[in-house]
Amino acid sequence: MLLLALAVAWSLAIGALRWLAAHPWVPIVLLLVAAAAGGVWIHRHRETARWNRVREQGLRYAMPQIDALHHRQFEEAVRDLMRRDGCSEAIRVGGAGDNGADVKATDPFGRLWVIQCKHRKAGLAGSAVGTPDLHVLNGTGRPVHNGDVVVLVTNGRFTDKAVTFARSQRLHLVDRHLLARWAAGSTPLWELLSAVPAPRRPASGS
Repeated sequence: MLLLALAVAWSLAIGALRWLAAHPWVPIVLLLVAAAAGGVWIHRHRETARWNRVREQGLRYAMPQIDALHHRQFEEAVRDLMRRDGCSEAIRVGGAGDNGADVKATDPFGRLWVIQCKHRKAGLAGSAVGTPDLHVLNGTGRPVHNGDVVVLVTNGRFTDKAVTFARSQRLHLVDRHLLARWAAGSTPLWELLSAVPAPRRPASGS
């Protein structure tokens, strides 16, 4: 059976070579088509990357836009805002098994940001984010994710107890008012927060 299979394969290979020898233009056409397709793919890839950079550099959100997002889209919006600020490798990791981190990003100063996102459809009128969510973030932000800056972002509000707890545990809170400034402006989040850890390295180009 093996010899028969080898014989058939050999026969097919010889036949294909003879056919190509009789039609020498076919490989040339195939190569040209492949080169053209590759060129189109490279061009589209570069254009997509260029427009992504343009979009990220000028990215702005108004609060009504943010309120209308699905919670996954809210996480993506936070990721994109971090990219806009210079965290080129910011990723969304939210979902089952995320261990309290919806977005992770390394800023130009080498600090790892671990961000949990809490979206409220009703904005300020929605339920306030309380200490239980912060307990989860506090238990994983540094011990599990090794974050330098641990943040909870919401388009709503925080309870007074949550604010007190966050302050005691060096957690950073971004409420609706701070989110509005960050999303609609061009100032990086680390310049809007107080008591952010010192840079691990100089910013690129400085």
